[in-house]
Amino acid sequence: MSIYVGNLSFKVTEADLTAVFAEYGSVKRVQIPADRETGRIRGFGFVEMSSDTEEEAAIAALDGAEWMGRDLKVNKARPREERPAFGGGGDRRRNFQSRY
Repeated sequence: MSIYVGNLSFKVTEADLTAVFAEYGSVKRVQIPADRETGRIRGFGFVEMSSDTEEEAAIAALDGAEWMGRDLKVNKARPREERPAFGGGGDRRRNFQSRY
């Protein structure tokens, strides 16, 4: 399982995040997703630690803590939801016409 870290500064690096979480145990992996088009980080990341006990300690200590001028949102990451391969939404014209 991994930890979700939200409301990150746009200046944060994986090394920064690793250093903060290393205070609570052994950090196995850090991932900070970036926008595909701009390359700018998206304001959240994921941290994987060696044990559930370490993860729980980090979550308890860091959720709501101020870091780099922002209040962090830290909790257990939820599994990624499946999305349709294509935009979905159906036939927009039919939906529009059926309302009138």
